[in-house]
Amino acid sequence: SGAEAVHPGYGLLSENAEFAKRCTEAGLVFIGPSSDVIASMGSKLEARKTMKAAGVPIVEGVETPVKDVTEAIEIASRLGYPIMLKASAGGGGIGMQLVENAEELAKAFEGNQKRAQSFFGDGTMYMERFIANPHHVEVQIIADHDGNVVPLFERECSIQRRNQKVVEEAPSPFISEETRKSMLDASVKAVQHIGYVNAGTIEYLVDAEQNFYFLEMNTRLQVEHPVTEEITKLDLVEEQLKIAAKQPLAFTRDSIQRKGHAIEVRIYAENP
Repeated sequence: SGAEAVHPGYGLLSENAEFAKRCTEAGLVFIGPSSDVIASMGSKLEARKTMKAAGVPIVEGVETPVKDVTEAIEIASRLGYPIMLKASAGGGGIGMQLVENAEELAKAFEGNQKRAQSFFGDGTMYMERFIANPHHVEVQIIADHDGNVVPLFERECSIQRRNQKVVEEAPSPFISEETRKSMLDASVKAVQHIGYVNAGTIEYLVDAEQNFYFLEMNTRLQVEHPVTEEITKLDLVEEQLKIAAKQPLAFTRDSIQRKGHAIEVRIYAENP
């Protein structure tokens, strides 16, 4: 086609580190972060360690793989039940389960490990303390090759079904301005720490006292990015292309104003 760059969209290829690497090796510009950053954030366990090193709050848990049921029960007794059992390579709730006691954990561990291996080719498991009734809030960021990082506010995505987002809303009606500023500051710190370039999203859990904790980072444009576009009046795909062409951001954190309110919904074609 004569194309010089590849935009991976927001499907499976967009967070495939090997695909990004192959594009670069073929002399094409991959419109997104580097393959190393994609790989690092693709492992939830590795991402936890990285964010902890960056000074971003994380949920109390482990930063090393849980080898077997025996070790899982030992860790859970130390952290205290209930516990979230999670697959390091997981997504969409696959390989994730809330366990209330040692008996449930013993039953859940191997099943979720096998499920993760089957879906993601990686059965690595880890554990976190359970946060009751959290809000799920994500921060949209964009960064250029010159080290400029701008957080484009947040999206509230707490209304979910089967651990998948149904409603996306910006700005979040839940968090305070103080919490918002702290979350945006933490997101900038995270992006600078890993040398992230292009558009991405950092997801957080926020508890009833508005303490927030890093959940994961999506190293791509998300389906819900138009919500952010509506309140910032930016075209995020256009900005991605400019960044890929090594152009610096034409705006700063102070110059971007949040205007209005936007909601996006997912329609399920099924009988509930």
